[in-house]
Amino acid sequence: MQLADVIAARNPQLNATWVRQTLAQARFLPAVAKAVLPPPSTSPKNWTAYRARFIDDIRIRSGVKFWQANQATLERAEREFGIPIAILVGIIGVETIYGQNTGSYRTLDALCTLAFDFPAAHPKAKQRTAFFASELEAFLILAHRTQKDPLTLQGSYAGALGLPQFMPSSWNKHAIDFDGDGQIDLFNSPADVIGSVANYFKNFRWRSGMPTHYTVQVDANTTDMATLLAPDILPTFTPEQFIAKGAVLQENALKHPGLLALVELKNGMEPSLYVAGTENFFVITRYNWSSYYALAVIELGQEVAKAWTAQTIMAK
Repeated sequence: MQLADVIAARNPQLNATWVRQTLAQARFLPAVAKAVLPPPSTSPKNWTAYRARFIDDIRIRSGVKFWQANQATLERAEREFGIPIAILVGIIGVETIYGQNTGSYRTLDALCTLAFDFPAAHPKAKQRTAFFASELEAFLILAHRTQKDPLTLQGSYAGALGLPQFMPSSWNKHAIDFDGDGQIDLFNSPADVIGSVANYFKNFRWRSGMPTHYTVQVDANTTDMATLLAPDILPTFTPEQFIAKGAVLQENALKHPGLLALVELKNGMEPSLYVAGTENFFVITRYNWSSYYALAVIELGQEVAKAWTAQTIMAK
């Protein structure tokens, strides 16, 4: 059975002919197939270089303008969902520079390219093919439910949409109508974008009032690095277990009520940066499975908050 027929069979609300006709109009995009391939293994990870890509004057200034234009909505989202404004602003800034770059690939083409012709050279080709096939299905459901033309929607090379770059399944599960106009618009409604990002984090169990990470000191000679790094970014150890493994935590981290993860951010030829990530740090990685991404979101939000505070003080 063809994928179009499988999708239609699983979703009675979708007309089988419409599904087939829609998919028949998709085009293969070589640039998309190339973009999903991992970078050469000879390129070492570098937190300093990664950070510089996302924390710059353009994003900070744009973040302050976004905060100023949407202050009441951001404050409402923080009250209702418990997500700090700085995190919401950080996400939207890292993803699209507050809507300046939402992607120019036709979403139908991108998702069909990755669902039908995912590059076999990728080490996880089978799993990624299945993922994008499910996102293609979610995209058709989204287009049908919202009465959007699937031939005109545009986004990233991976099929992410709007200011928050939600994948279609995330739009279907987590996006909300936060401006109360009866529809969800992640392209043109900052309120819907803010509310949807906040709802996303709430649904992944963000814990209000909990820090995202703490500073930590490690020593290759005295710290059991292999054990602490084994779970990657998944919080696994109590503060007491951290100390027992030879890590040094500051007093505020010693009082942390939950579990921690030793997060390593490699820095090219320079020493790695280490932080003790909390459950909230892990929640940010549900948006993008990357400790580098999570810390960039956090630090961009912090920088925008500083600039916003300074501007507010000067205006008084």
